[in-house]
Amino acid sequence: MRPGRTADPPPRLPGCGPLIPPLSDGQRPIRQQVFERIRAAGQIARVQLARELGISPASVTTVTSELIEAGLIEEVAVPREADSNRGRPPVALGVRAECVRVAGMKLSDREHTAVIVDFAGNLIADASVARTPGPADLDTLLEGAGRLLAEVTARAGMAPQDLAAVGLGLPGFVDCAAGRALWSPVLSARDVPLAAAAAARFGLPVHIDNDANLVTLAELWFGAGRRLADFAVVTIEHGVGMGLVLGHRIYRGAHGLGMELGHTKVQLDGALCRCGQRGCLEAYVADYALAREATTALNWGHKDGAGTALLLESLFDHAKAGNQAARSIFRRAGRYLAVGIANVVNLFDPGLIILSGERMRYDYLYAADTLSELGALAIDTGRPPPPIEIHAWGDLLWAHGAAALALSEVTGRLIAPVRDLAAQ
Repeated sequence: MRPGRTADPPPRLPGCGPLIPPLSDGQRPIRQQVFERIRAAGQIARVQLARELGISPASVTTVTSELIEAGLIEEVAVPREADSNRGRPPVALGVRAECVRVAGMKLSDREHTAVIVDFAGNLIADASVARTPGPADLDTLLEGAGRLLAEVTARAGMAPQDLAAVGLGLPGFVDCAAGRALWSPVLSARDVPLAAAAAARFGLPVHIDNDANLVTLAELWFGAGRRLADFAVVTIEHGVGMGLVLGHRIYRGAHGLGMELGHTKVQLDGALCRCGQRGCLEAYVADYALAREATTALNWGHKDGAGTALLLESLFDHAKAGNQAARSIFRRAGRYLAVGIANVVNLFDPGLIILSGERMRYDYLYAADTLSELGALAIDTGRPPPPIEIHAWGDLLWAHGAAALALSEVTGRLIAPVRDLAAQ
């Protein structure tokens, strides 16, 4: 198994959204395909649209005329070639970025973060607010989210009512379609109708999802996954999550609750997980698992009042200074992580695995000797294993994923009402 490499955020490609190969996406309405291909390209000529979608130039002209009339796209002048200065200036199509703005918000245990993006995916503003760690009741959680929404929209020079939608991400088990948080460490109650409650509080459409799915959407719309048909994202923060993209689309499972890698079992009757069960992968890799080990192995019982973040920083400092007990804690957690990733490889054979989240700062979790164990745990097919990249880009990436969720929902709402034209 090739060792992981720490990747800087990739240079922003023009446009946003999945870059689906030409002639490979024939199941959705032509109107939606045309719009999303324009947005993914940033700018594209009509003739190129017809070629990539495999439809007639007349169909492209008809569909794009409807989209222009609806105010969703516009013609954009393209700079001439240096040796061409005659005739009409070349024209491309682009999204009318200012016609829609959405917010993406990540709710977490210690801090909420938010971004505002326009219809073309451009970042307009971002903000964050601290919160008291631990589970909260619904009103308290939404009060904090409302303050954050007011702040980020003010930074964008707009009112919350000017938004078309809000995407909201949180850890735990989330039913995206039903808009319900079935369980989350940031909520004190179970099976909460979070989307409906947030929509009533904000006066806006609200769409929710598991935070690991949202960081996967961020990679699919803005990051390393734009050109990939199949890839997986494993997130390590206060818990362990996973998002999976198959055929350029995020996969959530039959009931919208799949890909809970952190709650796959790696030890029968093992360590207690915060979900209430034992032996979950998360119970050996997440921050509370590392802090529990540190308290015992390093005789830090006197630090019971210290926060988890402080314990982890101390543990990492001890490991870097050569403390063998501290190194063994990271080594053990890394080996369990290798088991989890190997299972992902064996099950899904993704084209890329991205390790993401704040805990990726602790490089002992993905040291070369740890990731090398993947070679022994993954099935030997004789073909190259998937590459592994480490992305430690901070909470704004998660908020961008929530914004991508909102953009996707708004796009479907705006595109769907108009009749689709069959390919000619």
